Amino acid sequence: MQTSRTSPYAPLAPSALAGRTALVTGAAGGIGLACAEALAAAGAHVHVVDKQGAAARSLADRIGGTAWVADLSVAEAVDGLPADADIVVNNAGLQHVAPVHEFPPDRFTLIHRVMVEAPFRILRRTLPGMYERGWGRVVNISSVHGLRASPYKSAYVSAKHALEGLSKVVAVEAAPHGVTSNCVSPGYVRTPLVEHQIADQARSHGISEQDVVGRVLLERSAVKSLIEPSDVAGAVLWLCGPGTAHVTGSSLTMDGGWTAN
Repeated sequence: MQTSRTSPYAPLAPSALAGRTALVTGAAGGIGLACAEALAAAGAHVHVVDKQGAAARSLADRIGGTAWVADLSVAEAVDGLPADADIVVNNAGLQHVAPVHEFPPDRFTLIHRVMVEAPFRILRRTLPGMYERGWGRVVNISSVHGLRASPYKSAYVSAKHALEGLSKVVAVEAAPHGVTSNCVSPGYVRTPLVEHQIADQARSHGISEQDVVGRVLLERSAVKSLIEPSDVAGAVLWLCGPGTAHVTGSSLTMDGGWTAN
């Protein structure tokens, strides 16, 4: 398996986002953590949003941000988040795998609340401030599953497709106000959840973890290695940096050639 490496995206200068405020959901681990670290390193004050309180507070203390402990499936909790963000990174998500005819309706609803309704509620409250200031960046962490389907993931796939649509609507509405809205759509990212899945499948199938990555998870991908969270964070940071005012309504695909194959 590929080892961790530095993102190919050049980091912004430490003061590039000075005076900006960012809100990152699901920020206590994985992609969200990498995004929070990258934005803070570029000078932004980061609202670290996660339901894992201890981890959120630890990260906020380390990067000089503010922790917000919130369950994004609860509307009142989402509506209680700060509305002063110049940058919103909608990252929080969850997964459940089952065929459609066996998929629990309550689980389907939960996934859509966290991954579609929560981003909508957050943007509904933060966009007016961005409009007033004449600048804003919305980055929605989508997925290759926002562009393609896989079996047994009806809730996740439909939620990511909806997030892609929401992102495009915001792009069209927000353009006159200096605000951009884009998706970053990665394939399989090296997060703790994915690492555990690799280990479990290696034991279940009696094959190596390398074979699980190459032959199972990345079967459709031309690049047979997992994406690093820092790579995704680098793409997010680039979308928030200079020279991207005309990049809006787009989906930046980071899938190792999955959708090209």
